[in-house]
Amino acid sequence: MSSIRPWRDITRRQSRQIMVGNVPVGGGAPITVQTMTNTPTDDVRATVDQIRRCEEAGADIIRVSCPDEASTAALKQIVRASHVPLVADIHFHYKRALEAADAGAACLRINPGNIGSEARVAEVVRAAKANGCSIRIGVNAGSLERDLLEKYGEPCPEALVESALDHIKYLQDLDFHEYKVAVKASDLFLAVAAYQQLAEVVDCPLHLGITEAGGLIGGTVKSSIGMGSLLWFGIGDTIRVSLSAEPEEEVRVGFEMLKALGLRQRGVRVISCPSCARQGFDVIRTVEALEARLTHIRTPMSLSVLGCVVNGPGEARETDIGLTGGGNGKHMVYLSGVTDHTVQDADMIDHIVRLVEAKAAEIEAANAALAVAAE
Repeated sequence: MSSIRPWRDITRRQSRQIMVGNVPVGGGAPITVQTMTNTPTDDVRATVDQIRRCEEAGADIIRVSCPDEASTAALKQIVRASHVPLVADIHFHYKRALEAADAGAACLRINPGNIGSEARVAEVVRAAKANGCSIRIGVNAGSLERDLLEKYGEPCPEALVESALDHIKYLQDLDFHEYKVAVKASDLFLAVAAYQQLAEVVDCPLHLGITEAGGLIGGTVKSSIGMGSLLWFGIGDTIRVSLSAEPEEEVRVGFEMLKALGLRQRGVRVISCPSCARQGFDVIRTVEALEARLTHIRTPMSLSVLGCVVNGPGEARETDIGLTGGGNGKHMVYLSGVTDHTVQDADMIDHIVRLVEAKAAEIEAANAALAVAAE
């Protein structure tokens, strides 16, 4: 049954569900947002501090690189300190996967292009089974197997999908089914085509990413085009936005992507104008200040901030709280789409923050009452 606005509907691809620790992935579960630490993993304090910042930003799952024995030794402490499941990122040295599984990793990320022989993969699978780990098959255009490069001549969608299917067969032959798959590339056209092809032939959850996407702005745009296209058409069960930026920024971008598509809601969704000579207040600086002051709000709600009355009242009608610029430093505040009162320049930011906090508390109280009534 379609909604009253069918042009907004996204029909998600049907996939089976796996667990990454206590977090469900696939099978209709909410699309999870991941990131990856960039501290030396053997520096437990620095890594845990970074994990905390990512948790605060909303990360559901966090990946930690395990390049050496010191890292897997530290992982045991890091797992105990983390509030979200951790994925151990393994390249080249399959023994690190065995150690990470024993250290409490919820998932092992292995790359079929560099993990080694089938015998080594079998050892990794045994360790995963023994420790209740899931596995992510991480195919990457930059590290495809040599035979596939020789066969296809270059990284292409067919090569990425064949690599993924070959590795899936390894796991299935070993009676292991708790896996998700990624077919990443820095070329967003290549990545999107590979994911589309793979989605047609497998039922496992898919981990989306445009690898090595770039810096905060360029990488956000590139990831949003590639991953956003896939998500819009229902493909993807968990995502990681790969940016040359702090990992908590990856989480924020990932959530904004999902919020824009209506696939997840968390915190304040800000609708604001680019500003012009008609603005009654400095829209750009006001939005910057409000976004910084409202990062602690996790309750889904909407806030419109527009500089003048051209579109301000119309946008305010669709948001929980609205602010529209007026003359002489006096601006209109809307509550639940209705004009309510005015606010002066000097008090504006503090006033809006208080209104948002009060609205969040009101929504949470209403949700709690509904939950009690449903028991």
